[in-house]
Amino acid sequence: MANDVEMGGWSELLHSSTKLVEQASPSTHFPPLQRSLDQLETLSTKLKAKTLRAEAPSQSISATRLLAREGINAEQLARDLKSFELKTTFEDAFPSEATSVEEYLQQLHEMTIASSIQEAQKDNLRSFNKHMMQVLEDDWQKEKRDFLQSLSRISSLPRRGSSVGTSGYITRPALMSSQASPRQQSVGPASLALLPASDDNKSITEKKALVYAECVRDLNEARSRKLPFKPASKFRAAYESLGADVAGGKSVTMQKIWHLVEALVGENSTSRNISRKMSLVIGARRHLESGHEKYILDTIQTHASLAALGGAVGNLNKIRAFLRVRLRDYGVLDFDATEMRRQPPIDTTWQQIYYCLRTGYYDEARRVAQSSRTSHQFTPLLVEWITTGGNVSTNTSLSASEECDKMLKLSDRSGRPSYDRKKLILYSIISGSKSNTEKIIRDIPNLFTTIEDFLWFKLSSVRDPPVTQQLPFAPYTLTDLQNYLNKFEPGYYTKKGKDPLVYPYVLLLSVQFLEAVLYLSKEGEEGFSIDGVHLAIALADQGVLLEGSGSGGRNFSGVLMDACAEVAGVVRQYGSVYLRNGNLELALEYYVQAASAIGGGEKCLTETTTVDQQRKRNSMLKQLLTEILLRDGGINLLLGLRGTGEEAELAKYLTDLRARQLFLVEAARHCQEAGLYDKAVEIHKRVGAFGMALETINKCLSDAICALARGKLDGDSQAVGLIRAGEDVLETSRSFPEASAQDKELMQEHQTVLRQLDAIYYIHKLFRNGNHLEAIREIVKLQFLPLDPRSPNVSTDVIKTLNPFVQACVPDLIRVCLTCLENVRDTDGSLRALKSKIGSIVANSMSRNWPQDLYEKFARSI
Repeated sequence: MANDVEMGGWSELLHSSTKLVEQASPSTHFPPLQRSLDQLETLSTKLKAKTLRAEAPSQSISATRLLAREGINAEQLARDLKSFELKTTFEDAFPSEATSVEEYLQQLHEMTIASSIQEAQKDNLRSFNKHMMQVLEDDWQKEKRDFLQSLSRISSLPRRGSSVGTSGYITRPALMSSQASPRQQSVGPASLALLPASDDNKSITEKKALVYAECVRDLNEARSRKLPFKPASKFRAAYESLGADVAGGKSVTMQKIWHLVEALVGENSTSRNISRKMSLVIGARRHLESGHEKYILDTIQTHASLAALGGAVGNLNKIRAFLRVRLRDYGVLDFDATEMRRQPPIDTTWQQIYYCLRTGYYDEARRVAQSSRTSHQFTPLLVEWITTGGNVSTNTSLSASEECDKMLKLSDRSGRPSYDRKKLILYSIISGSKSNTEKIIRDIPNLFTTIEDFLWFKLSSVRDPPVTQQLPFAPYTLTDLQNYLNKFEPGYYTKKGKDPLVYPYVLLLSVQFLEAVLYLSKEGEEGFSIDGVHLAIALADQGVLLEGSGSGGRNFSGVLMDACAEVAGVVRQYGSVYLRNGNLELALEYYVQAASAIGGGEKCLTETTTVDQQRKRNSMLKQLLTEILLRDGGINLLLGLRGTGEEAELAKYLTDLRARQLFLVEAARHCQEAGLYDKAVEIHKRVGAFGMALETINKCLSDAICALARGKLDGDSQAVGLIRAGEDVLETSRSFPEASAQDKELMQEHQTVLRQLDAIYYIHKLFRNGNHLEAIREIVKLQFLPLDPRSPNVSTDVIKTLNPFVQACVPDLIRVCLTCLENVRDTDGSLRALKSKIGSIVANSMSRNWPQDLYEKFARSI
């Protein structure tokens, strides 16, 4: 229905329009146009799209009609308005007639402040973005540099960009194709050593690294002069000088570990006729005894009135004073009984003997045992155990073991043991029986309240019987102790990291040195890794790594040597940090200790180690010294300003002159392989190998001439510097009469090569300056190439008789000659003859791998 009404409206509109057209008279303003309905609809749509994007309101339609009536083009007006912009003035925003002067100034001030803040925010944002981009760039460069240094090949190379030794002629661009980025110091031990020791702003880690490094320097100096030196004591004293060992609720501190190491290696004890392994066990036991003595004195001081020590200063008096405090709830003790009472006093014989031994008062323990009827049978066993350092005879061990078995079977009616526990512990220690030791711990789990008491009992029970001694039972060995302790994870000892040094403390007490060093070297908290490195140095210097292999007593020679190699690797890695940061002096000190560690420590200097250890020590030392030698400043450090190191550091570690010369020749070869030709030349000059030095210079000069021919801008300056360096070598060799006949022959050969390369360079220089005719004259004068037009033609290949360095320059020389011939007129036919000579050389050199463009250029010139 709606459609019918709409169609009716359209029909009426069409009828009215037809009538208007018929009635309308022609107008001068509006020419007659013929349009169909479809055309009208299309034009209307276009008009609507030009005027309004949406349905225009009635006011907009009226405005369009008004503009049309006035003869204004609405489209042109719309285009003009798109580029029209209204700007607000101060008068528009702050009309002066509506505000006072104060209000107007106040508004102007606020607007100025707001604008300033906005501009400042924009500046800050720009500065922040710029700073962040710079930080990102620096971080990227640092990551890239650290990655490159982590590679073994690149980390062993020095920074590029230095000149050769003291001659100053060979510059790095002449010898290397690229340069490394400037070194930036990183946080680590090397950066600490670059700071003055008097700086109070350093952290405790930095100060620790400094005082340790000074001890390492003193250690190397003492060993080089064969003077006595106690590294563990020195490291302990250096650590204590920091005054930073605050326990903070921790049972084990680094100071305590250093005291343990000092006791282990026996620096302050007299040697006995016992094995080195038992000496380490006794040292660990002595340390625990010293700690227990301190505990007793603290207990007495805390309970002074109850201990009633008075003015007595004897060791036995201290033990009895301690027992008064410990056994205060048991009644009157036997040594305090003054008169007979109804109730007899407590017999403390076994308590006194045990605590005397536990505290290290062996003489007092013997005296107590001899003075008591209770321990009369035990006295000879104890005396033998003290005298032999624990390795008692078979009969003594068997007797003590039988007594232990009897006590373990005894019990009262209630099932409780009717024996003194301290007596059981003492007999078990004397017996050294593995079964008794393990059974006591298994049956009486609360026998020991501290890990120190437990380890003292275990260490006192350890035996190292000779192979020839046959025991009726299995002895308790150090391997058994290590296997038992290794059943538990490190977190069991450290209380999940709350007391981190307990685990390495236990490892050291059980003579597992390698495991302790590796654990500390990986522990980053409080700089323990630095302590671990110097702990390794102290142990390696004393040569105890072969005994303290750990992990169940590995006795394979290969594994034991690996322990020395691993410790040497830890020390070397620490020293390489100094090397990467440019502190070559401290890097040298630690590298020497790394080589000493793999060689067996102090013994390698007295030639008491094996041939294999000596070989490994010398091999690593030469390798590490080469690393330092390759660094900038390494030559001056090891060799001094002149000579082969007689007055510098190298003579400390390679005392034989012949050994130093062989080492330096080998180091020069490494320099050549690494592309460090300037250092190779300097080292060859130091050892008097001037022929080899000149050979290296000729190689670099040949490369520089080839680079000059290819258009490199720095080839000219490189060639000049190399020629001067060659002349300097020739001049220096004349004042060195000790040169060998072989070196003199090599020197003469490469002197000729130097002159030939110098002539080729001069020709290239004339060519670059445009002196083509003069260049041709110089080419003709060359004695080593048959290019003189007046000489007869040579059918043989003369190029193969030349030195390889000169051969490499011939193709570019021929190319220069052909170019010069193209720019010079041939007035007498000599140039044609020269071309013929060149053609003969090219024809005889077809088998050579010369550039193809050279053959094409010659073909075009014919």
